[in-house]
Amino acid sequence: MNALEAAKVAEAALEDKLGEDIKVLDLRGLSNIADCFVIASGKNANQLHAMANEVEQKLFQQGVKLHHSEGYSGGTWILLDFGNLLVHLFNREEREFYGLDHVWGDAKAL
Repeated sequence: MNALEAAKVAEAALEDKLGEDIKVLDLRGLSNIADCFVIASGKNANQLHAMANEVEQKLFQQGVKLHHSEGYSGGTWILLDFGNLLVHLFNREEREFYGLDHVWGDAKAL
């Protein structure tokens, strides 16, 4: 499964957990970090944890394994690293502060 296909699975998982302002960004040709970012917001730490767990589970079912995660203990920004796909889950304040939507503004939104 390529990064864009995996991103669509992640997007659907986030929608199931009522993630807000979900964006899928195609970074191919713009970054050597990853081919795709998924960015979403949640209302609180519990929702962010549920969103992260759902993404990990749905991608695992498709044969995509999590390489690394960060931020579970803080509950304001959770990063899920699937290699060529990075999933960023924020509370609203952190998302606005870091502005990844704007930093990667040249990326094609899918």
